[in-house]
Amino acid sequence: MKWVRGETIGYGSFATISKATPSNSSAHQFPSLMAVKSSEACWSDSLKNEKRVLDTIGSCPQIIRCFGDEHSIENGEELHNLLLEYASGGSLADRVKTNGGRLSESEIRRHAKSILKGLYAIHAKGFVHCDIKLQNILVFDDGATKIADFGLAKETGEQQGKCEIRGTPLYMSPESVNENEYESPCDVWALGCAVAEMAMGKPVWNHEPEASIWPLLMKCFVKDPRKRWTAEMLLNHAFVMSDYDNNDDPNDSVVSKEENLESTSPRCPFYFPDWVSTLEPEFSPEFDSESSSTTCFPSPDDRMQKLVTEEIDNWSLSDSWVTVRD
Repeated sequence: MKWVRGETIGYGSFATISKATPSNSSAHQFPSLMAVKSSEACWSDSLKNEKRVLDTIGSCPQIIRCFGDEHSIENGEELHNLLLEYASGGSLADRVKTNGGRLSESEIRRHAKSILKGLYAIHAKGFVHCDIKLQNILVFDDGATKIADFGLAKETGEQQGKCEIRGTPLYMSPESVNENEYESPCDVWALGCAVAEMAMGKPVWNHEPEASIWPLLMKCFVKDPRKRWTAEMLLNHAFVMSDYDNNDDPNDSVVSKEENLESTSPRCPFYFPDWVSTLEPEFSPEFDSESSSTTCFPSPDDRMQKLVTEEIDNWSLSDSWVTVRD
C-alpha cells in the first residue's frame, strides 16, 4: 500500500501516531483518512504483536481495524508502520474531559456495552487485551466506540516472565499486581475502572459511585478472578441491558453529589474494607462488612498510629525478614 504521512496526533513510549492518506493508486481500497502508528524497527515488537492479534481476531464493530503494516526509511531511520482506522473523536478520556469531567448515565451504558462486546470478541478468540482504559477506547464521528492499542495483548494461558508487567497500574487487578497473572478477568476489572471513571471523571479509588452504577462495579471488582463476572455475563447485566433515552439530560450524572464524604470505596487494587474475600475469615476485628462507612473506616491517624512503636528495630536479626523478590 502507498500512503502519505500527515500531521502527528499522538505519542507513546516507543511509537508516534500520525494521520495518513492513501496515494491515488490505493485510494479506492482504503479509507480516505487513516491513522499510522510508527516506531523504530528495533522497537517494533509491540506493533508486530498488535497486528498479529488484530489479524487473528478479525472483523468486529467494537474493535479498531488494521489495514496492514510495512517498513519505511524516513530521515535516515527505518520505521515499522501499522495502518489503522482513524477516530476523529479522540478517546473516551478526551470525551470525559470535554464533557465537564463525567458522562451521563445513558452514555455510560452505551459505551460500557460497546466495550463489553469488544472484550467478548477478544476473549472468545483466545486473547487478553491487558490494557483496557479510557485512553485506549476511541470515539468515532457517529459516537461509536472501539477498543484500540493491542500492543500489550497476549494469548490466554501464555506464561509471563516474573518481572514482566502489562497494563496501567490504576487499572490493574489484584491478581495482576500480586501474582503477575494476566487473564481475561483482568480485562473485566479494568472495565470496571473505566466505567467508574466515566461516571466520576477520576479513578474509582478516590470516590464512591452512586447506587445506579455500583451493582455493575461489584461484579467487576470481585477480588477472586475465578468468581468475577465475564464479559459475556456482564452483557446481560441490568445496568447494561437497560434501555437508554437519547434525549436524557446530559447532566444526568451517576456520581454522588456529596463527593467529600468519607467513603469505603477501595483505595487501590489491594484495599477492600467492606468486601468479604472467599480466602479470608468472614469477619475481621478491624472492619465490619455490615457497618456504615462512618463507623468502620479508620481515620488516617488511626492507621498511622498502628505503625508507631517505641521499640528500636534490631537489624542484626533476620529470622523474621521476608523475601519479596528472588
